[in-house]
Amino acid sequence: MKVLKFGGTSVGSAQRMKDVARLVTDGEKKIVVLSAMSGTTNSLVEISDYLYKKNSDGANDVINRLEQKYKQHLAELYATDEYRQKTQEVLAAIFGSIRAYTKDLFTLFEEKVVLAQGELMSTNMVVNYLQEQGVNAVLIPALEYMRTDKNAEPDLAYIREKLAVQLAKYPDADIYITQGFICRNAYGEIDNLQRGGSDYTASLIGAAVDATEIQIWTDIDGMHDNDPRIVDHTSPVRHLNFDEAAELAYFGAKILHPTCVQPAKYANIPVRLLNTMDPSAPGTIISNDTEHGKIKAVAAKENITAIKIKSSRMLLAHGFLRKVFEIFESYQTSIDMVCTSEVGVSMSIDNTKHLTEIIADLKKYGTVTVDEGMCIICVVGDLTWENIGFETLAMDALKDIPVRMVSYGGSNYNISFLIREADKKRALQALSDTLFNKKKG
Repeated sequence: MKVLKFGGTSVGSAQRMKDVARLVTDGEKKIVVLSAMSGTTNSLVEISDYLYKKNSDGANDVINRLEQKYKQHLAELYATDEYRQKTQEVLAAIFGSIRAYTKDLFTLFEEKVVLAQGELMSTNMVVNYLQEQGVNAVLIPALEYMRTDKNAEPDLAYIREKLAVQLAKYPDADIYITQGFICRNAYGEIDNLQRGGSDYTASLIGAAVDATEIQIWTDIDGMHDNDPRIVDHTSPVRHLNFDEAAELAYFGAKILHPTCVQPAKYANIPVRLLNTMDPSAPGTIISNDTEHGKIKAVAAKENITAIKIKSSRMLLAHGFLRKVFEIFESYQTSIDMVCTSEVGVSMSIDNTKHLTEIIADLKKYGTVTVDEGMCIICVVGDLTWENIGFETLAMDALKDIPVRMVSYGGSNYNISFLIREADKKRALQALSDTLFNKKKG
């Protein structure tokens, strides 16, 4: 059985929902995970903000506008009064429950309940549309099986057990529709999966049912070997290792959050990224397989700040690096890249909220230099040190561009270069020409 996930834009209108219905009715049994319709969660957040401020008029205004929008969707989605009315009753009850919070105390608990309503509405709409079309589709509520433990991590044993119970209720169903993102916590309260959202739900379900494949459908045409908006002559990446995908995700590539694919990675279930706007395209498949000796893609991350601390006290001294890293830890600031020498250490960060305080503390241990407006360029692929020549190719591509730092060897899947943001486009084009386009020619 396959697990398919569709994001908010993929179910963002009545027509998009009809398109999704056509995609999932191919005769194969499957579980379909849906997000809230695009824009809905933002409206629910706005409603919650008004309720926190005890502005019931503001909240009701947003609720009314959102409800009218959904009524229009229903008019466009259904061909019969029976299913239009059936869905309208469900949505009316949901909007009624949201309005009830305008008269009561509103806390974080109530906010999570409100934010869950978007997925409840979209799944009811789609399952009723499928049934109207004669498809044997059923709704399995995520709140009946998706749970996190006391550490807010998914309770995999519980999910597997309770999901099996839900599926067993409808052994003859062809399509199982369920909600992404939402769950219950260890205390039975409505909550959410936080990292990765609906993608995480799909990955957890896939692992729980030993799926043959997990498909993540978006309106993005898979991965490219570079950003086509910046670099000429890019081409789609058709296969990535899970670790390669994780490297690219950190650098802002339109790809899965690394955490949300961990259940699929450990269960050895391939994840395929597909485009709802171009369903016939093969997309990008992410698995534990590695294409040996191949560079896959180049990505970039801007708004990076480089910090160098130089100190003669570092020479042959133990504990120096620990003291430096503890400063960043005390300000909850993550470090991206690290390079060391006998008397100095350079680091890059993307969070400058506490930069002034960090610099002040670092000055206790040495001379501090800061370079802002930097950019990390990451070359991703099979880059184990036994593969001769890849690092030379990358360095040669950047021979005319000043490089502030190089990170190589910390991962088998990337080489990272710290350069000025002003040189980003030139660097990406040079790497693309050297690593990809020459091969094609």
